[in-house]
Amino acid sequence: MNKFAFLKALNSPFKPFKLKWYVGKVAIGTPYFFPRKWIKATPERATKAALDRIEEIKRYNELNAKYGNPREIKSFEEYYNEYIKYEFSVPKKIGVDFVGLGWKTKWEHDDYRFEYAPLISFVFFKLQIAIMFIAPEQSHYWESWLYYHYETDKKKSKAERIAQCRKEFPQIWISYRLGQEGETIDYYDKIIKKKYL
Repeated sequence: MNKFAFLKALNSPFKPFKLKWYVGKVAIGTPYFFPRKWIKATPERATKAALDRIEEIKRYNELNAKYGNPREIKSFEEYYNEYIKYEFSVPKKIGVDFVGLGWKTKWEHDDYRFEYAPLISFVFFKLQIAIMFIAPEQSHYWESWLYYHYETDKKKSKAERIAQCRKEFPQIWISYRLGQEGETIDYYDKIIKKKYL
């Protein structure tokens, strides 16, 4: 799926998502880490990484001495020769990131799971402008939309495709609160435009 395929949700039976803006110091991940880039190792970075690795193993062995079976510490040269081939991540100073809808399938090819919402991030030194695409009931929305987009018969009408979603990919959940009976919620009622309900 290309990074902008999620925009097709705007021309579907699903309610439109909203834009949420963030302006400030770098604080929004793209998606899991702050905006960063990868650079080739320099002798200084490889040296630091090798020394850090040796110290990390020494600390581990000290903390776990009573259990026996210590980890082997290689020579500085061995670690250095390993790390000099690496790439290291560094924060972006200036850049743009386009993050598409994050999702995966879990148990079957059509068991869609939402991971993260799409966003656009602009970084200028330590400042960031982020535009996030926020859907109502995010997880239910994007998982249902993915099912609609990939699994329903595109020859059918939008209403028929939504009926197929509701039957094959239900979003009926029971919410419990302390001391109260469970409340049954059909999330399609919250994420679909009224004319398709």
